[in-house]
Amino acid sequence: MPTNLPSDPVRIAIIGGTGLAVLPCLHPVATVNPETPWGRPSSPITVALFNGSTPIAFLARHGSCHQFAPHEVPFRANIAALRHIGVRCIVAFSAVGSLQAEIKPTDFVVPDQIIDNTKGVRPFTFFEDGVVGHVGFADPFNARLAKVIKGCAKAMDGIVLHDKGTIIVIEGPQFSTRAESNLYRSWGGTIIGMNAVPEAKLAREAEMAYQTVGMVTDYDCWHSTEEVVNAEMVVQAMDANGENAAKLIEALLHRLTTVDEAEYETTVMARDLKGGSLGATKSMTKSEWRNQGTVKRLQYLFPGFLEDT
Repeated sequence: MPTNLPSDPVRIAIIGGTGLAVLPCLHPVATVNPETPWGRPSSPITVALFNGSTPIAFLARHGSCHQFAPHEVPFRANIAALRHIGVRCIVAFSAVGSLQAEIKPTDFVVPDQIIDNTKGVRPFTFFEDGVVGHVGFADPFNARLAKVIKGCAKAMDGIVLHDKGTIIVIEGPQFSTRAESNLYRSWGGTIIGMNAVPEAKLAREAEMAYQTVGMVTDYDCWHSTEEVVNAEMVVQAMDANGENAAKLIEALLHRLTTVDEAEYETTVMARDLKGGSLGATKSMTKSEWRNQGTVKRLQYLFPGFLEDT
């Protein structure tokens, strides 16, 4: 497959999780595997044409052969590589467990909040090593993008979608204990997964619109009348839901690639996030104390970053 990108900029990316590696609506035209300052992405990025004209990026989060456990995914390289090729809008699909009885396996959830219960094993920021930045994360997902996803799902038959909720993110790769699962329920958790952190944090630092779509595969292990979650159960549920996921992605891409100019600028180009990272850093580490190696790495994301401050 050719490695040269189409002439039109690639602005939209789909990140596929467990069980979502092929999208029938996309027709690949190129692959790129950039070496970022944080290493290479977990898989080569496939660039495909949607409806024969609009370039879309697709990245397999866990690798082309699902070889990366959640704590091994090179999240920084993934987000940096997508940003570098022009992407400004990411919809990330993930297999998740349900923490609420009314949210059933094969349902979809568009969460609006995160509780981070990872353990700090995964690198989770671009701003470190001599360049300090504190980016706002009160609302971790993109409300405009979420609205588009929810509108597409509600217009489709066969998809049950829950339009808000809190995703608990755990380290993995092991599933929760029963005590942990019930604790997360007491916190108000809606679903549980292993990937939204640090993916959402890094996307925010990279000034990219980002939304997770949780594809429910199981009831974790809190539900006394259901089988305890295992890997085989997750794969079976993802296979059963693959057709719905593909339909939702096709409808979503159609909507995002046909919006008017004003909505394109806000929803796809994430104009409200532009400049947020510069603002988060320029008043922190004084210029004479900045690690210039770190500044150079950040310029991979933002050409010219911090040069004039």
